[in-house]
Amino acid sequence: MDAAIEFPVETHSFQSWRCYLLEAKYELLRQVRQPAFVLPTLLFPTAFYLLFGVMLSRSAAAAEYMLAGYGVFGIMGAALFGFGAGIANDRERGLLRLKRALPAPAGSWLLAKMAAAMVFAAVISLLLAVLAYTLGGVALAPGQWLALFAVNVIGIVPFCALGLYIGSLVGGNAAVAVVNLLFLPMAFLSGLWMPLSILPDIFSRLAPVWPAYHLGQIAMKVVGHDAGGSVWLHLAVLTVVTVVFFVLARRRLAAAA
Repeated sequence: MDAAIEFPVETHSFQSWRCYLLEAKYELLRQVRQPAFVLPTLLFPTAFYLLFGVMLSRSAAAAEYMLAGYGVFGIMGAALFGFGAGIANDRERGLLRLKRALPAPAGSWLLAKMAAAMVFAAVISLLLAVLAYTLGGVALAPGQWLALFAVNVIGIVPFCALGLYIGSLVGGNAAVAVVNLLFLPMAFLSGLWMPLSILPDIFSRLAPVWPAYHLGQIAMKVVGHDAGGSVWLHLAVLTVVTVVFFVLARRRLAAAA
């Protein structure tokens, strides 16, 4: 009798997990089949690192700094364009309403997009690591390589929340414009491309405003080139950014439903 009662619960749990996995699989396939998204997302950070971190770099220290910086730069693009423009396009076409009407677990579409973004973050991190090790002369300890990989993959979450909020505010074309206006300036002003110490002092003072600065400092602490701040402070700021933008986006999407 007990087994008969427990069996449907186990089956339901299995079916729910299968729905999440299938949703993530097909979301990843959908993004992979869009060259306009895949090519810039993978090629921009790797090409920039190859140029500035390898070809024009004059020291291993500079190559290490740029490895951390371009890693964060790359995963920002995967999150902001994948979520910002992706959610806006899905919302415009009515796909989000269709998702809500389907018999799928709540939030499965959101987790699927996040899982796809993490896969892109992992690929970007691995590509940069290969370039840094083979061409850039970067020699990190195994623990440092793993920590940098983890920072890039997990660190994508706050930018997914920010992209989700942008996608909930504007349409598809406008979302691309907004992300472009935010993406490159935030990367530069966060010190991802070059140390803020070589820029006027005002840039260093304003940098903590940007979430990319805090993730960049965590990545650079892994390779030993951070500005010396507390990791816990950076984590706290990124956590607040994630929660705030997720809550704001959820309210916007609920109101538009």
